[in-house]
Parts: sequence; structure tokens; C-alpha cells
Amino acid sequence: MIDNVLNAFRIPDLRRKLMFTIGLLLVFRVVAHIPVPGVDIAKLRDLFNNNQLLGLLNLFSGGALQTFSVAAMGVYPYITASIIMQLLLPLIPSLEALSKEGEMGRNKLNQYTRIMTVPLAFLQGFGQVSLLQRSNVLTNFNLFNKDTFLPSFSLLVALTAGTMLLVWLGELITENGIGNGISLIIFAGIVSRLPQGIGQSIVSGSTGSNIVGLAVFAILGLATIVGIVYVQEGQRRIPVQYSKRIRGTRMYQGQSTHIPLKVNSAGMIPLIFALSIMIFPGTLASYFQASSNPSVSSFAAGVVNFFNSQTGLAYWILYFLLTVAFTYFYTAVTFQQQSLPENLQKNGGFIPGIRPGRPTAEYLNKVLNRITLVGALFLGLVAILPFFARSATNIQNLAISSTGLLIVVGVVLDTMKQMEAQMLMRNYQGFIK
Repeated sequence: MIDNVLNAFRIPDLRRKLMFTIGLLLVFRVVAHIPVPGVDIAKLRDLFNNNQLLGLLNLFSGGALQTFSVAAMGVYPYITASIIMQLLLPLIPSLEALSKEGEMGRNKLNQYTRIMTVPLAFLQGFGQVSLLQRSNVLTNFNLFNKDTFLPSFSLLVALTAGTMLLVWLGELITENGIGNGISLIIFAGIVSRLPQGIGQSIVSGSTGSNIVGLAVFAILGLATIVGIVYVQEGQRRIPVQYSKRIRGTRMYQGQSTHIPLKVNSAGMIPLIFALSIMIFPGTLASYFQASSNPSVSSFAAGVVNFFNSQTGLAYWILYFLLTVAFTYFYTAVTFQQQSLPENLQKNGGFIPGIRPGRPTAEYLNKVLNRITLVGALFLGLVAILPFFARSATNIQNLAISSTGLLIVVGVVLDTMKQMEAQMLMRNYQGFIK
């Protein structure tokens, strides 16, 4: 492995791409530590300990939200815009037609996604600043009154600009570096917070019990990573045969290939959807806790306690079921967008033993539903992993984030595959054995 890394740095253009990627990630970490003026850091930390929504947003900001820097929102508005655009494709015929126009169509859709990111970032910034103001974290001014309109507007513009800066850095990494830039920015933020969490777990409580807990925690983490690699790389290969073609006076022999149906084709999106749904009731109920009506206040407190405590078995069962359901939903949406049966029929391809057209679509849907069951159950188990990790290790400061693990493993695999391709193109041995 060390020799392969050294070989990668010996290749001039590959070395340039690696250094470019590392340099922009360092720029991101610098930007993530430039705080917005007027924030009480101690109160901000207390707020993060009691708010799941901010914890989720902090994950996608790469840890910048925890210090409320100019990049506090991270790339989360861009991810939200991308998910919305994917869901709109089958609903709006013009967008669906644009997605089938090759590279030009994809560039146009990316442009629409970036444009959609700006208002989403502005709205999210307004919500986050309002939450910090109600929690007495912002100490300098009240939001958007007659005396502070311009400072408030400037603050939201700065937060929106920070998001667009990170999106720009991510696209530069994707074009000129190694790996997917947006994913690498999230990856860098997750990894940067790991040493702090380990240090807090070691110094809190008795040393002996924490060492044992950390050992069990490490074993659970490694086992989960191995499982994620197997499931993420697992696929069912459907054989496809192309019929013979006659062009002019020549006959071309048909080719044999396959359709790789992944066990988990939805990635981490179902976890984000499920966690967002689980967070929303508690966040909404928190606004009614101060109600003058005792019944409303008591009910709201119960909802907040159920969804924010993360201790009840019912909470984790509901989280598991939502993850499984959203895995099937997102897989069905993305598979429908690919239009595989129609594309096969147009290009003269067929699955041996299956008639083209509707029978092919039914067969592929049947196979996809079967293998998605494995991927959905695995994602559900990964989602409730923090429950088992906390019960087995009694460590609260260092929770195994299911979404974080999927991001880290997915980014590492994708980056290694790109490095592998670059190395093999130059007759070097790759990283993947």
C-alpha cells in the first residue's frame, strides 16, 4: 500500500490532482473556523447537545455549524436542491426530457440545481439564525427589526455565500482533483471531529471502563464498515444479449453484457429522509411547549421527549421501519427514471428467456424488489446502530453515526476506484486487490 501511494505521487498529473484536492480541503477547514460575530460559543454547544436537527445539519456542514462559521450551513442546501430535482424529474416532462439530452442536459440540470440552492440556503439561514436568537446564542441584535435589518440581511447573505463557496470548491475538486468534491467536503468534516470525540470519551468517567468501551466501540465500527463495503459493492448481474445487426453489406455479431443491479442503489438518501421525518415532529412540538394551554403544553413536551431522547425502543423501531420504507421508495423512483426496459428494446437488447417490453420491466422490478429487501434491512440495522453501540459501550460522547459511516465508506470507496483507474491507465498496480 505504501509503495502504491508513493507511485501515485511519482506521476506528475496524478500528484497535481492529489495536491489540488488536499489544498482545497484545507481551504474548506480554514473557512469552517471563521465564526460569525456575536455568537456565544458556550450556549451554542449546549444547544447542540439538545437539538437533533442541528446535529444533522452539522454533519452536512462538516462541523462548521457547531462554531457557526460563515460556512455554517455547509452543502446541505445543495443536497436538498439535488434531492428535490431528482424527485421532480419524473413529475415534470420537460425536466425528464432534458435529463435524456446527454451532457448538455445534465449541465443544464446542474445549473438549475445551483440556482435552487440560493433561495434554499437563504431560507435555511433564516431558520438557523432565528433558532439561535430564541436560544440566546446570538447576543448582538434581534433579527430583522427596524434597527437591525441591514445587519441581519448581511448575515444571511454571508451564510448563503459560504454555502455557494463550498459548492464551488466541491465542483473544482470534482473537475480538477480526485473524487467527488461535495462528498469529500462532508467527509473531511466528519473525520476532523473524530479525534475530539475519542478524546472526550477517554477523559470522561473511569479510564478502565472507557478503554473497554472504546475497544467494543471500535469492533462494532469495523464490523459495520465491513458490512457497508459488502452491501455497497454487492450487485445482481442480469445477463443481456444484443441481436445481430446488418449495416450495409456487413453483419455484426450480437454482444453479451449484463445489467448490474446494486443491492443498495439508494445509498444514504433513505437514512436522511427517515432521520428528517423523525426530527420534524419533535422540532415542531418544541414551539408549542410554552403554550398557555396546559394540555397542549403537556402533549408537546411528551412529543419532544419521545423524539429527542432517542432512548425508547419504540423510537428505534419507528426509525428502522421508516428507513426500510424510504429505501424502497427512493430505489423505485431512481429505477423508473433510468427506463432500462425501453432503452434495451430501442437498442435491440433482451434478457434471455424474457420477452422485451412489459415482461422485461416486470422481471427487472421483481429482481430489484428482492435484492432491495436485503439492502433495506441492512440500512435499517445501520440506522439503529447507535442504539446498540450506546447500550454495549455506555459511551455517549462518541456515537456511531449511521449516515456518517455511509458517507465515509462511500467516499473512500469512490476515491479509491478513481485512484485505481488512474494507476492502471499508467501500468501501475492499483490500490484495490
